[in-house]
Amino acid sequence: MDNKGDFIAGLLVGGLIGALIGILYAPKAGKETREELGEKADQLLTRAKEEYERAVEKSRKTYEEAIKRLKAAEESAREKVEEVGEKVDEIAGQGKEAILEGKSRLKKAIEAGVEAFNEEKGKAV
Repeated sequence: MDNKGDFIAGLLVGGLIGALIGILYAPKAGKETREELGEKADQLLTRAKEEYERAVEKSRKTYEEAIKRLKAAEESAREKVEEVGEKVDEIAGQGKEAILEGKSRLKKAIEAGVEAFNEEKGKAV
């Protein structure tokens, strides 16, 4: 967009310079030349304003679209964070269950080992 703006500015300046040179070298009276210069300047100023307004409008639309995309991305990111949070909670719950199950098995194994030891101890006496 910056290149287009530069091109338009160059086009307007070039047109103004070309018009001035053409008018200055034209065989007309001073009053006519001044009037024609004024008219050309007004035309170029009107064109420049129109181009400026178009550029502002295009920039506004681009800005609004960017804001819409950013809001959509933000919402998507929030949803993903919630999903990840739920998965973390789920995995943490599964890990807790596995630890409790392992603890229970270990306790049973220790109890079985103590019982076997006591049985062997009782046999030895």
